[in-house]
Amino acid sequence: MFPARHSCNGLSTNQLQAAFLALLPRIRMHGRVFFRHLKCPDKREDAIAEMVALSWRWFLRLVQQGKDPAQFPSTLATFAARAVQCGRRLARMERPRDVLSPRAQQRHGFQVESLPLSTRTSFENLYSVPRGQQRQDVFEERLRDNTVTPVPDQVSFRLDFPAWLQTRTYRDRRVIEDLMAGERTMDVADKHGLTAGRISQLRRDFMEDWQHFTGDFDDDCQPQA
Repeated sequence: MFPARHSCNGLSTNQLQAAFLALLPRIRMHGRVFFRHLKCPDKREDAIAEMVALSWRWFLRLVQQGKDPAQFPSTLATFAARAVQCGRRLARMERPRDVLSPRAQQRHGFQVESLPLSTRTSFENLYSVPRGQQRQDVFEERLRDNTVTPVPDQVSFRLDFPAWLQTRTYRDRRVIEDLMAGERTMDVADKHGLTAGRISQLRRDFMEDWQHFTGDFDDDCQPQA
């Protein structure tokens, strides 16, 4: 189709577009098969569109290298589909730490779903799963909760917490900072040369010490006579 070692400059835009459009049906068909696991039609079409865009970019690159993409359209489509599945996009790459990114969801094995709002949840969806109504009630209760800490409590914490930290050792303060940052128990243990059991003991000790420091403790936390 193209002379060997031919560059894009030797072909007009219309010629390049016509050559790619001849391959487009096979590329789109490959995409529909490859992304058939995507149940949402919009997400499936978005993936196919990104696949076509990547195929066009690589098509031009191959022509510049003097290769004829028409000789291996299935290979071109396969590589483009795999790239999209791994988070590759025409203009960017999916962020691996963004919870809304399909790449992050695929890598870490989770999915993001919308909360079931009572005005939108159908009767079938609500009662076709075990404890559907119970889950609905829990979601609605959480949405009604006020998650804003009262100002007096905020001021008290800002004053008490730094003062309490000064009563702990340097190592304890580092462990507390890591736990507050959300690091896993095993990761904190490895970082500070401790066992996971010891970190769990320290976590309990920190909680009881903080409750005694602020005077907010129950009968279980009171010292024995």
